[in-house]
Amino acid sequence: MSDTNAPWLIVGLGNPGPAYAANRHNIGFMVADLLAERIGGSFKRAQKAQAQVLEGRIGAPGPSSRRVVLAKPMSYMNLSGGPVTALRDFYKVPTANVVAVHDELDIDYGTLRLKLGGGDNGHNGLKSMTKAMGPDYHRVRCGIGRPPGRMQVADFVLKDFSSAERKELDWFVDRAADAVESLVADGLERAQSTYNS
Repeated sequence: MSDTNAPWLIVGLGNPGPAYAANRHNIGFMVADLLAERIGGSFKRAQKAQAQVLEGRIGAPGPSSRRVVLAKPMSYMNLSGGPVTALRDFYKVPTANVVAVHDELDIDYGTLRLKLGGGDNGHNGLKSMTKAMGPDYHRVRCGIGRPPGRMQVADFVLKDFSSAERKELDWFVDRAADAVESLVADGLERAQSTYNS
């Protein structure tokens, strides 16, 4: 059971810079940006880590709302572990209160899966986080599907969403942000029963 007074660290995984902004690999950043909008703040450069951060609260005002630190690592995806661990330590966040929001190849586009712990499934951001702090953090896995035909995985994740996918993208990012809020406010089991479609 997590300490209800401890803050949560919600990490949107992606690559920094405008060239990557609309890539499939950057859906974590998209979700973090929407959560920042909902909290009503803007990201600032972290003093203690190579990341942009925003502190705020999630949940209905009152004793049930939770203190959160939203973060977007400004290292490249495969180096995410360093900034995330630095933020976890600085804000005194238990590892079980860390949430990685990331793209997931083995789930159909538009589908979400929430879980605690597990492998990295070849995802370089998760690989780096797990190497830095162990696997026992939450994941909000945003399905992007598999590459078509013989396209390499690296090429697929570093391409922008297709025009067909973009029609659903706002809805998908919105639903993923709802899932993060539910995970933090209601706990994993309730969030899974609602969002693990």
